[in-house]
Amino acid sequence: MSETQRIRHGSSIGQPITRRDGPLKVTGQARFAADNHPQGLLHAVLATSSIARGRVTFLDEAAARAHPGVVQVMLPGNRPALAQHPDDKSAPFSFNMDLLQDDRVRYAGQPIAVVIAETLEAATEGAALLAPRYAAEPVEVTLDATSSYVPEAIGVGGPAELRHGDAEAGLQGAAHRIEAVYETPQQFHNAMEPHAVVAAWDGDRLSLDMPTQGFALTQMRLAGLFGIPVENIVIRSPFIGGGFGSKLLAGPQVLGILAARLVGRPVKLVLTRAQMYGPVTHRAPTRQRLRLGAAPDGALLALHHHARTATSRFDDFIEPAANASHTLYAAPAIVTTTDAVRLDTGTPGFMRAPGEASGSLALECAIDEMAEACGMDPLAFRLRNYAEVEPISGKPFSSKALRECYAEGAARFGWEGRKLAPRQMRDADGLLLGWGMGTATFPALMFQAEARAVLRRDGSGLMEAGTHEMGQGAWTAFAQIAAESLGLDLERLELRAGRSDLPNAGIAGGSAHTATAGSAMQAAGEAAIARLTELAVTDPRSPLFGAGNIGVVPRGGRLVRWDDPSRGEDYAEILARAGLEQVEGRGSAAPDPAAAERYAMHSHGAVFAEVKVDPDLGQVRVTRLVGAFAAGRIINPRLVQSQYQGGMIWGLSFALQEGAVMDPRSGRVMNADLAGYHVPVNADIPSVEAILVEEEDRHVNALGVKGVGEIGITGTAGAIANAVWHATGARVRQFPITPEAILRAMAAQPG
Repeated sequence: MSETQRIRHGSSIGQPITRRDGPLKVTGQARFAADNHPQGLLHAVLATSSIARGRVTFLDEAAARAHPGVVQVMLPGNRPALAQHPDDKSAPFSFNMDLLQDDRVRYAGQPIAVVIAETLEAATEGAALLAPRYAAEPVEVTLDATSSYVPEAIGVGGPAELRHGDAEAGLQGAAHRIEAVYETPQQFHNAMEPHAVVAAWDGDRLSLDMPTQGFALTQMRLAGLFGIPVENIVIRSPFIGGGFGSKLLAGPQVLGILAARLVGRPVKLVLTRAQMYGPVTHRAPTRQRLRLGAAPDGALLALHHHARTATSRFDDFIEPAANASHTLYAAPAIVTTTDAVRLDTGTPGFMRAPGEASGSLALECAIDEMAEACGMDPLAFRLRNYAEVEPISGKPFSSKALRECYAEGAARFGWEGRKLAPRQMRDADGLLLGWGMGTATFPALMFQAEARAVLRRDGSGLMEAGTHEMGQGAWTAFAQIAAESLGLDLERLELRAGRSDLPNAGIAGGSAHTATAGSAMQAAGEAAIARLTELAVTDPRSPLFGAGNIGVVPRGGRLVRWDDPSRGEDYAEILARAGLEQVEGRGSAAPDPAAAERYAMHSHGAVFAEVKVDPDLGQVRVTRLVGAFAAGRIINPRLVQSQYQGGMIWGLSFALQEGAVMDPRSGRVMNADLAGYHVPVNADIPSVEAILVEEEDRHVNALGVKGVGEIGITGTAGAIANAVWHATGARVRQFPITPEAILRAMAAQPG
């Protein structure tokens, strides 16, 4: 054991510690936004449009107001004034909003009125009594809309087209070529906790209980809308019941805030499950065309990935699906292009692994088809085209243990027993058996954050940061990082989080929360330790006198000499002798532009799937999933495995179950509930195994941490689709894969 390892022995980082929030949640003590009931509370209910385009011509306001318990009906004519138009986008990441600014209807499910009442039941009944009438207009809600355009930017400001090399020449000179089109549907956020807010005004001060993945972003947006200082807005969000990107920004909850201002009392607004399919963003549909060319030995010569996606008629968010082809496979020519159509739907937005989820599904299926065309095993083909540097940019990777992921995942799965040709494997009951794989990747992102650390005279520590616990185990991982930075045992550490009046910890999104807020916490802890160390090494009465800051390290609530850990003293002794109750340190974190310019930063993984298909009914069961992932330093392997497994389950949902059914006549989602919009339940979940592959990254951030929340989706959906082909010999390129589609594809096979 090295000296560094010996000094750090006993650290909680790297330990599979049980979640701190677990007991609160299983005992019902965790307080979510809708659990708050301030005195004088009223309930608000949204009335939403049943058409997708047109105008509201009539609302029976009198009937709603006359209903017992109804206090007020908020309409465009009496809605409190805003300081900023709802379509103003001056705040970062802003989307246009529907806040009863007029009688226009822009999509089905758009809020058209708010009924406020003494009880939830009275508000719900009052909303039904409005009985709206409309002047409807023709709608377009599919990718077959006639008016496509090339957007100025995709994702978060990225280019709609990137070219590296001559793809057309590569395709023309290829010995093997494939061209295929893959389609993915609209998908909707279905977090267990719907969007909600409890809003109370005190003059121009606003107090909110609401789930949010970004305190500062929400505060800035609300401050602009209401014309009040940011510091006048306090948001409490200790727990979030799932977000997946939809709770990153202020949405229809703003109508609850307006309702509270209108009536002068606290108001609670909670969206129904059906209303989660309208104004809270979604994953856009895609139609992706991939053309690949390869040499006789299987080396890729060209890759052209074109994505068509959709945005709303009144705003822009373009799913960057084609970007998935930038980083994974070595080819001398890569082209990615995107166009879009405007539809009569709500605006799409960030949904877990935006762009990469849908894009990698198409890419991994195309790679599998090319491996078949070359007569190669899918894993051997991927290794033949392994990218040692990022193909689109030529940058070296900050770290990349994908080979190890391939090797460990394949060994655990038993991939060497796979038959090369499809439809060669059956189980004991005669079901078709198929094995498939997919490569996983997601960018290693980082945002800006701040934190405050305190060391107290009683030997305890405090870490403050406005972080977000939305089910990923953030409380636990951040406590481990904070305890490590302060040299304390975990039980001596208090973590304060989940409020906007704490230091800004950035956003919980992009698989970057641990890297971002955790790096700020580490910096804050180090600053507090530095202050304490200065007190000790400059005090002749201390056994650490003269050691210098670099000669002292924190360990178990003590400062000890680096060269002699037996010489040291407790934090409490140092503070008591200095006559101080505490010392504090503040820290910040931000991306390193120089590192980002030099290195390509990604997490990587490999997923292997086994499916069984009934040849007569087309029913698919996923029976095994094995994923191996490398994501830098692991703070808590228990939490990381949970995140990987959750992503893999979502990948199963993407491949086989999940998708909105749109009525092209009305523009409405026809399966806007969890009975018709299918997501996996326990009976659908096979053996899911996540392997943590060791990886060290000295460039990605101060902690060496990469994100794990989204990468599990990116390899899994493709692995399952490829396994279905291996079982049946039939390619299904429209998702989710249904029994009907399998039977049609099997019937179309020669012979």
